[in-house]
Amino acid sequence: MNTEMWGLVMVGIGLFFVVSGWLKSDLFIYRLFVARSRLLWGDKVHLFLLFSGVAIMLVGGLMASGLL
Repeated sequence: MNTEMWGLVMVGIGLFFVVSGWLKSDLFIYRLFVARSRLLWGDKVHLFLLFSGVAIMLVGGLMASGLL
């Protein structure tokens, strides 16, 4: 896969984190991320994963556009 395709995959993953963090999803894979992140972030784990998703989307968008 080339860089642009990986960028689109990253945007999709970031979107998953944003939506799941916003809705405090109960999906199995999201619960795994929450369990690992809760050790460090405590009660703010959903907010952390939401902002992490935004950062992943930004980097993925730069990769998809060819700027990174």
